[in-house]
Amino acid sequence: MRGLGLIRTAGNTSSDDGIDEIDEGIQNEINSLLPDIVPEFAVQFALAAIVLVIGWYLSKLVVRLTGRTIAQRIERPSVTRTALRGVRVSVLLVAVGLAANILGFTGVEILLSVTVISAVIAIVLAPLVGSFINGLFVLADRPYEIGDMIEIVDEGHVGYVEDITIRYTKIFTLQNTFIVIPNSEIQQRDVVNFSAEDERTRLSIEFEITYESAVETARQQAERAARSVDAVISGGPDIRIGSARYPAAPMCTIAEYGDNGIRLELYFWLNQPYKQTGARSAVHAAVRERFAQSDVTFAYPHRQHVFDDTSGTAHVTIGDDRSD
Repeated sequence: MRGLGLIRTAGNTSSDDGIDEIDEGIQNEINSLLPDIVPEFAVQFALAAIVLVIGWYLSKLVVRLTGRTIAQRIERPSVTRTALRGVRVSVLLVAVGLAANILGFTGVEILLSVTVISAVIAIVLAPLVGSFINGLFVLADRPYEIGDMIEIVDEGHVGYVEDITIRYTKIFTLQNTFIVIPNSEIQQRDVVNFSAEDERTRLSIEFEITYESAVETARQQAERAARSVDAVISGGPDIRIGSARYPAAPMCTIAEYGDNGIRLELYFWLNQPYKQTGARSAVHAAVRERFAQSDVTFAYPHRQHVFDDTSGTAHVTIGDDRSD
């Protein structure tokens, strides 16, 4: 009850005296029940410990009671978790203040202690403060949300956002591992969000065919190969991205006429972004199989060696005959 002394004003001296008398009465009653060999500081320490334990369990109870209400008012899971953490920390701070008051720490001493601790944090834990600030930007800018599939481009990490706190972002990768990245670092990296608006993902693969191959046949066989893969969207209404519309069915186009052959590019959509690697491999295999059954040949570099008077002497061996 002495924790109320932290916010007392000069106009409440009478009520303060009454609270002090109640505190002294409780301590005197407890001291009368304990043996004389128990020192007073032990009693104060025990009371402070009891207050901290009660505060710990009370913080969990408050979070449990207010969690559903906060979740209904705040649609974003990351902000909801941050708000609940703030509620729990607030309850714990109140419990710590009450325990400190029981141990004899006054409001001025607590304020001085907080000031010293804050100075130490500002000097020694400056990177942590930076993570806090960047965490606020992450929560405000909403580049990703809990449950989104993202990719850290420069590191090659792909996975689902497991948790977002003020200090860090936890990613559950497709390799069944956890990656914890401070918000101060992730703010400086390129992040691709595969599921921010729509989980459907568009992929493309490139390959070259010879100039002697039937181009139209190659395009048709490539599109049929992609449609034969289960993870690929085989058709349906156009998929809208902003003001643009893309065919949902696979589409093969001529990219360019290269040095070794005609380069084709095959576009296709997936329902789930985490199937990219397997779907890409399956489409490659299906295209190769269909080209083998059609009049289509993959192009590859050819080298033609020409010998003239400046090339020197060539040694050629045919069968068992050898000529120098």
